[in-house]
Amino acid sequence: MNDELKKQRHSLSHIMAQAVKSIYPKAKLGIGPAIDNGFYYDIDFGDEQITDEVLPMLEEKMREIIKRDLSFIQSMKSRADAVQFLNDKHEEYKVDMINNDIKDDEIGFYSTGSEYIDMCEGPHVKSTGEIKLDSFKLSHLAGAYWKGDEKNKMLTRIYGLAFANKDELEQYVTMQEEAKKRDHRVLGQKLKLFTISELVGAGLPLMQPKGMIIRRTIENYLWELHKNKGYSQVWTPHIAKEALYEKSGHAEKFGDALFRVQGKDEKFFMKPMNCPHHMQIFADNQFSYKDMPVRYFEPTTVYRDEKSGQLGGLTRVRSITQDDGHLFCRMSQIRDEIRTITGIIKEFHSKVGLLENYWVSLSVRGEDKSKYVGSDENWDAAEKILEDAAKENDLPYRRIEGEAAFYGPKLDFMFKDAIGREWQLSTIQCDFNLPIRFDLSYINEKGEKEKPVVIHRAITGSLERFMGILIEHFAGAFPLWLAPVQAEIIPIGEKHTDYAKEILAKLNAADIRAEVDTADERMQNKIRIATEQKIPYMLIIGDKEMEKNVVAVRLRNGTDLGLMYIDELVERLTKEIKEKTI
Repeated sequence: MNDELKKQRHSLSHIMAQAVKSIYPKAKLGIGPAIDNGFYYDIDFGDEQITDEVLPMLEEKMREIIKRDLSFIQSMKSRADAVQFLNDKHEEYKVDMINNDIKDDEIGFYSTGSEYIDMCEGPHVKSTGEIKLDSFKLSHLAGAYWKGDEKNKMLTRIYGLAFANKDELEQYVTMQEEAKKRDHRVLGQKLKLFTISELVGAGLPLMQPKGMIIRRTIENYLWELHKNKGYSQVWTPHIAKEALYEKSGHAEKFGDALFRVQGKDEKFFMKPMNCPHHMQIFADNQFSYKDMPVRYFEPTTVYRDEKSGQLGGLTRVRSITQDDGHLFCRMSQIRDEIRTITGIIKEFHSKVGLLENYWVSLSVRGEDKSKYVGSDENWDAAEKILEDAAKENDLPYRRIEGEAAFYGPKLDFMFKDAIGREWQLSTIQCDFNLPIRFDLSYINEKGEKEKPVVIHRAITGSLERFMGILIEHFAGAFPLWLAPVQAEIIPIGEKHTDYAKEILAKLNAADIRAEVDTADERMQNKIRIATEQKIPYMLIIGDKEMEKNVVAVRLRNGTDLGLMYIDELVERLTKEIKEKTI
């Protein structure tokens, strides 16, 4: 968000807090930041039972405050004075922040006239009157533990939406309403794609047969794009000794997010990343410069113990299947490798309709060089190579300072779905850290050991999350090549069933996924069910079709393609599947 919008959103969080305090004077305030779509404030209402029904009243009170055009005035207090002031106001959460989170000697406060004052470092708009009355809306309530710690008290979080003007707000609200219709958790259940079982556990989705078809189709296409580009498939186990992740740094990085496994004599981790395993495969070979680059490909599941409150459907899980790839190359080879990976990314995402509106974040080092591993020479070279590659491949990139990983610069690909939501999916990352940690090397032209550069790359990021995004992107109506059932054969009566099964055999022989609806239902009801299941093609068979040895073809959008011979239909479907038409 731009600075001006951030100021407006942050100011609205304070205006909302002022509105709350005017109606509920005993309420105690937590924190109220600006966020990507608006703002929120965490508040302890004590014994008051707050529901969504109070939101219109709070909105109206906020508009009253805005109309009064109250100035935001900053003041500073010493730590002691700030604590005394807040204790007098019974704002225990603010005092907690001063005592445990704020290191400054002076504490900032903002007031709106003489009516309301809140601890805050800003910035804000100059006065409440700068905010358009129709540019914001309180959206919903949620529970939030103080400081995100489950051991602390649960507060009430009030969310608000805020944009530059009414039109942008309405566009966002419309997008959210459309998102509800496309919710992959609802569609996943309706279309029987995946299952969440309480007995298995939150964040551990189970793939139904139809969901597994989609997943396997994606995996197969990913390998198809890699197999002729020098990649080799590898496989690694799902657990490893603690020592592996201590050496890689992942034990320190992921901390409590690691699943621990106690063996009979040794301690293990469920792997949170594939990288350390792939380092071991490389290290067990004697490569020379003639062998470089070495490219490994492994779609495999890793595990992270995400907080239960953050889990949801497929987009936030504990079992994460990464379409992982690691390349070991020389500095001089990075440019060509990035060109190849970029080509794969573009090709793949064009087949799922995500390439039309995307941008790329070129994440480079910030000013504090001490945060990063590797020599200045290598960093400068890698950043230049990534930027040159972005230019050569016509990538719509933006250079983002300070967003590099500690081990190297990266290119993150940001895609927008059908309703405009942005997702970070593909990534290309240079890594100078792991080759050092694992003492990796190859023999250069001089017969000396030389460290490779590792390139991490992922095309979908996580298969689970990507499937969730695709379900919502297509609203469950997948293109033919991805659809679990590509054609539903609908015999009008029982006497047409044998012919329908002949058609099924021919479609299956051509690797077209088809089913016959043999239910004792009227034809229109069968068509309705197939349409609700979002099956791309419906093949209707009655007396006329049997006599002429054809099928009546109907699309899920209601378009009638008329009568077709089966060979003609197979040719059409095969071509559409092969070309991965959207």
